[in-house]
Amino acid sequence: MTLQDTSRAEALREVEENIRLLADSVRASMRDAAKGIDPALSLFGLKVLQLLKRMGSLHSGAVAEHLMVDKSVISRQSRQLEELGLIEVLPDPRDGRARLLVLTAAAEERVAAVQTGVMLDRDVLETWSAEELRDFAGYLARLGPRRKLADAV
Repeated sequence: MTLQDTSRAEALREVEENIRLLADSVRASMRDAAKGIDPALSLFGLKVLQLLKRMGSLHSGAVAEHLMVDKSVISRQSRQLEELGLIEVLPDPRDGRARLLVLTAAAEERVAAVQTGVMLDRDVLETWSAEELRDFAGYLARLGPRRKLADAV
């Protein structure tokens, strides 16, 4: 292995470690946000609420597709969210057989009241130029799935 290969391998390990630390921080922040909405709310439940807040009422199948899980997972999660008073499961007015997941007014308020986005150090980001922020966003996009930011959960 050449010196250049060794240096690149060390740099790659450093990137991976920093991504792991960032992911741990984001997960902890999301856990805090979930607990701020309801102490019994799971991280996955928070993802469902965030999706509904961003996109509006959705069929459970669409929620499953967006969150890349089986419909049965959404069925169980929607029952829990309904029991917590955070969503309503209503018949679709266009197709009475289909069910729509709808945020309750209480959930709208609670989700708006907590910081539920990715928690990055705003003090650090304030020191970055617009070009640096765009570069960073581009690097993240290159690492992530090939979908538009607006489609991300």
